[in-house]
Amino acid sequence: MRKSWWKIVCVVLLVYAIVGGLLLPVPAIRQLQETIRNLYYHVCMWFAMMILFTTSVVYSVKHLRTLDYKYDIYAREYAAVGLLLGLLGYATGAIWASYTWADPNNPAYASFGSIVREPKLIGAAMAILIYFAYFVLRSSITDIDKRARVSAVYNVFAYAMLFPSIWIVPRLLPSLHPGQEGNPALNFNDIDSRMRMVFYPAVIGWTLLGVWISTLKIRLTLLKEKSWLHA
Repeated sequence: MRKSWWKIVCVVLLVYAIVGGLLLPVPAIRQLQETIRNLYYHVCMWFAMMILFTTSVVYSVKHLRTLDYKYDIYAREYAAVGLLLGLLGYATGAIWASYTWADPNNPAYASFGSIVREPKLIGAAMAILIYFAYFVLRSSITDIDKRARVSAVYNVFAYAMLFPSIWIVPRLLPSLHPGQEGNPALNFNDIDSRMRMVFYPAVIGWTLLGVWISTLKIRLTLLKEKSWLHA
């Protein structure tokens, strides 16, 4: 129980974020209406993704310094779960955009053209594709030691590209996306105190869920590696 306290916290925070996110009052913003509740899922998943990618690159650097194979496994699994959360965040963001950015007076395909040119959507797609390439690269190298070293170097490169594609370049261009002057939802002018009561617990909850899944995948991979070595 002592070692599992953070898992209990994770479940409690996610239940609170889901139930509170659907039931607690939100500000009546004309353009967003009830879709503003997606902030607890879309944005929070992306915050969790950034934390997991950061953890992944830390383990990649550790592998390059020590050449310990287990750190490569840690880096891979954290990157995999981070990519999963990134895809979920992108999907929820695309659904949100279809309700808030699309022009109801025009056909759907006409609005789609302007939405896909949104700088932050393009940057997010680039970041996701860069991390997809990380796993393609891993699968293309058969030598274990070489694969771990090359993957670690690429992971550092991918993380370095993450910030320009998501945080820097899109803010230099005109954007429909909020947060042009700062970090969305972290600026006190973006959301009121009612939403912050759910937003911050949701960020922690989604992050802990990502860590939980990553640790399970790491343990499973280590068991497979041990069974392979002793076979």
